[in-house]
Amino acid sequence: MSPTRQDAWSQDEDLLLAEVVLRHIREGGTQLQAFEEVGKQLTRTSAACGFRWNSYVRKQYKTGIELAKKQRKELKKQDVVIEEMNQTELVAVETIQSASPVEQVSKVTFPAVIHFLESLHKQAESSSGFEEERKKSVEKIKELEKKTYYLAGENERLSKNLKAIEEDYRSLIEIMERARKMVVLQDEDRQQKVKFQMDKNGNLERVEK
Repeated sequence: MSPTRQDAWSQDEDLLLAEVVLRHIREGGTQLQAFEEVGKQLTRTSAACGFRWNSYVRKQYKTGIELAKKQRKELKKQDVVIEEMNQTELVAVETIQSASPVEQVSKVTFPAVIHFLESLHKQAESSSGFEEERKKSVEKIKELEKKTYYLAGENERLSKNLKAIEEDYRSLIEIMERARKMVVLQDEDRQQKVKFQMDKNGNLERVEK
């Protein structure tokens, strides 16, 4: 068994953690299951994955989380429609099977069959509409996730650049301050080397030491 890792998280590991957690949200799973799955892949504990998600990664994917929750609701609606279709078919089959052959012939009329088929057709169209919307939502989520990954990387790059600029600025200020002090010291030293003496005419004249 591989030892549990405790080193720093890389950007690729953060991306994997985000992808797995968002997938579990969309499919109705729990975050704990997502943490356990990521932990197995990265040889980390589920607790470490949960801490990383809540302390850092989750803040970068607020939009993705909302979209995943919305898609989960759409999937639940689709499941309800499919369940209603199955119940309708089951009731129809049970009704036909419970009747005697003579009753089956008398009860199953042509208009009733047409009505039943139209009902199934409408339910199938409704289900296909949910499926189409689900596919569009999945594609949009993937597109937004890619944008989020790019923006997170760009944000990290700009943060590093800003930090470097701030360090350069501080260094420049320190150099300017040292140069200013050197100029002041040189002026003071120059003034100390100056003396005055009286010439033959009784006038003071400046003489360098």
